[in-house]
Amino acid sequence: MNQPTPTPSPSAPRRKHLMDPNAPRKAPDPKDLERLARVQRRVVSVLAITTVLHLSAGLVIAARHVGEDRLDAQLTLLTIATVFMVGGIAATLVINHRKWLSPWLLLGLLPGVVGLWWIVL
Repeated sequence: MNQPTPTPSPSAPRRKHLMDPNAPRKAPDPKDLERLARVQRRVVSVLAITTVLHLSAGLVIAARHVGEDRLDAQLTLLTIATVFMVGGIAATLVINHRKWLSPWLLLGLLPGVVGLWWIVL
């Protein structure tokens, strides 16, 4: 039952997945670390803007399905959708180390404008 585990002989080659104290890892290249950080920022910003875009679109659709006699509720949902979209674009700019006050923020007004056109007009 209790069999002793075989110990590797000193001349046996060390397996690659184990740490070798005689051959430490090389220090990572700063350029590689910067490229990795840039890709990570891009992925997070795409996830953030996609999530906020879906949320804003859902709020515009929800405003469409509110009763026509409740114009105040429809406009409130459109306002919330617009605020979320502007905030999402600002967050994406901040994630990418850009100034958050940018002409790109005007794109965040799109859910409100489309919603007004679709619901009111």
